[in-house]
Amino acid sequence: MKRINVLVIVGPTASGKTKLSIELAKVFDGEIISADSMQIYKEMNIGTAKPTEKERALITHHLIDFLDISKNFSVADYVRLAKESVQKVYDKGKLPIICGGTGLYIDSLINNIDFQKEKSDLSLRENLNKIYKKDGIEPLLEMLLKIDKESYEKIHPN
Repeated sequence: MKRINVLVIVGPTASGKTKLSIELAKVFDGEIISADSMQIYKEMNIGTAKPTEKERALITHHLIDFLDISKNFSVADYVRLAKESVQKVYDKGKLPIICGGTGLYIDSLINNIDFQKEKSDLSLRENLNKIYKKDGIEPLLEMLLKIDKESYEKIHPN
């Protein structure tokens, strides 16, 4: 796969990323690909600092307001969709601009993390959730301690 140059703008919510990304998209003939884990949801409009309709009319934005809040979405889903968006923008002859504050999304995309190797075990997840609902976090922490002491020591019980 051909390596595509992208511009990446990162930072916390309300730090001016959107305004900067729009200005840079105008200067460099780009389109913006969101890297915000909350802006993907149609229903998440408070506290997400989504670009306004006016801002979206100025420059094409990708990966904003496309998913129902009841749907599962993972970093693997994001990487797949972001790569598709980067390719679409590049194919138009425009500069892909990744803009957002979800570091895991950005890091996984930029470092080309391949999540296809990892498979979810939904039955295991369901069983662990049953334990949690019945007995709380303690039994799960004990299980973690037995199989991965290093992670146990790093992960806060909350």
